[in-house]
Amino acid sequence: MDPMREMDFAGETEGARRATGGSPAAPPAGVPDPVVEARPKRRRFTAAYKLGILRAVDRAKDGEVGGILRREGLYSSHLVAWRRERDRVAKAGLAARQRGPKARVQDPRVRELERENARLRRRLQRVETMLEIQKKASELLGIPLSPHDSDEND
Repeated sequence: MDPMREMDFAGETEGARRATGGSPAAPPAGVPDPVVEARPKRRRFTAAYKLGILRAVDRAKDGEVGGILRREGLYSSHLVAWRRERDRVAKAGLAARQRGPKARVQDPRVRELERENARLRRRLQRVETMLEIQKKASELLGIPLSPHDSDEND
């Protein structure tokens, strides 16, 4: 076998084991830190940045859009979402708005309960009228009413 072939780039022979002594405290220079954050941070873009990129892309000639996206580290889906957002905001700004106080949305149960309340008030009014008639009739006929029948103290 060729002795040059047995040597790899690090100067060790093929298949040879490395020493298992103490590991270095820090990784060698030029090697990125192996610690990975538990949860990567999501990038957030300001409205001004989004508008600036959209203006630059709109002004770009054929073939320049890809360069802008690569330079900024963006995807074409960013452009699609940002254009939709821009159009939605523009459409909402141009929409005619009704003047005056906004209509309150009521629960249908509230209407039903209000109708039932009005019905019960009318019934109570009829009952009170009938009681007044009975009191006057008892006075005219001289029939005394028992005190516990009175509902006035409640």
